[in-house]
Amino acid sequence: MIRRLAFLLPAGLALLAGLDAALMLLGVWAPVAGDDLPELHGILMVFGFLGTVIALERAVALARPTGFLAPGLLGLGAIAVLTPAPLIVGQLALLAGSLALTVLYIPLFRRNLDDAILVQAIGAALLAGAGLMWIGGAPVSGLIGWLTGFVVLTISAERLELARVSISAPATRIFRLLVSVFVLALLASLLWPAVGGPVLGISLLSLVAWLVGNDVARKTVRAPGQTGFIGACLLAGYVWLAVAGLIWTLGGPITSGRGFDAVVHAVFLGFALSMIMAHASVILPAVLRIRLPYHPGFWIPAGLLHISLILRIGIGDGLDLGWATQLGGVLNVLAVLGFAIVAASSAIAATKKRTGSVARRSEPTR
Repeated sequence: MIRRLAFLLPAGLALLAGLDAALMLLGVWAPVAGDDLPELHGILMVFGFLGTVIALERAVALARPTGFLAPGLLGLGAIAVLTPAPLIVGQLALLAGSLALTVLYIPLFRRNLDDAILVQAIGAALLAGAGLMWIGGAPVSGLIGWLTGFVVLTISAERLELARVSISAPATRIFRLLVSVFVLALLASLLWPAVGGPVLGISLLSLVAWLVGNDVARKTVRAPGQTGFIGACLLAGYVWLAVAGLIWTLGGPITSGRGFDAVVHAVFLGFALSMIMAHASVILPAVLRIRLPYHPGFWIPAGLLHISLILRIGIGDGLDLGWATQLGGVLNVLAVLGFAIVAASSAIAATKKRTGSVARRSEPTR
């Protein structure tokens, strides 16, 4: 557990630094101030946090020491960009980690030739492409489509893996087609932004429609306890992904302003973070070998996340009300930190309970 936790610590540091940068971008008080930190907000959140967490989960699934090269490089790269070292050092480490993640999928794919693994590999390649363009001088705002592709394809393919038994062969073929169209639209948005942007939005909406139509979350959301919580988080995440797709469809290529803020946070908070909240009590125990039982308190930060996004995107960005964007952004940060605290508390309580139980069983009888 300790060795795997060492790979997760840089992801946690990247998350905290990214949230600190978010507060600076909102123009409110932040615990740590740095001139370059706001520019690294997206890089830290996607490469440093999401990328490292996903790579670690995949490395554990591979169960080979070489697999941990990907989360190691991504974590080191995130730390490097925060240090006084030349930026290129961190950039190269993040690119190397992204390439290592892409290569990691090769042995995973060879195990059973699963389409879902191939789609995840494509997502990792998009992350590497974003890293290469960043080194080449592209602004982070110009990488959002590629970073979105990494997150969307990775999570969508994981949902396909989990629902393999209930999904028909025709539905799987449609999924392949939608993924192909999405990737082609992403490439087209680079060459012909005016046309490629709306096409990318339409392809994203189509992918969301497939996910909602084939995900068991539509049924499990009514269940009590952990099952219902997971279903609610999944469906809420799909709604925010659809919001991003709709903005792209109607607004075309967006690299700044209210539309950009709405797309970025709908995808990476509304969709990606909601998915992490949904699966935290399932994936983290498998990755870190710890107990993380579901707790009803998970609903509080999860609910706050979506309420704050409605405030930020629907009212702040939608009606051009700066105070709502700012307040919603601050609540976004509190929701993420709140979930981390609740999850950590649940894990600690479960560990103490287990330790106490083992101690009582080991006491000699008299």
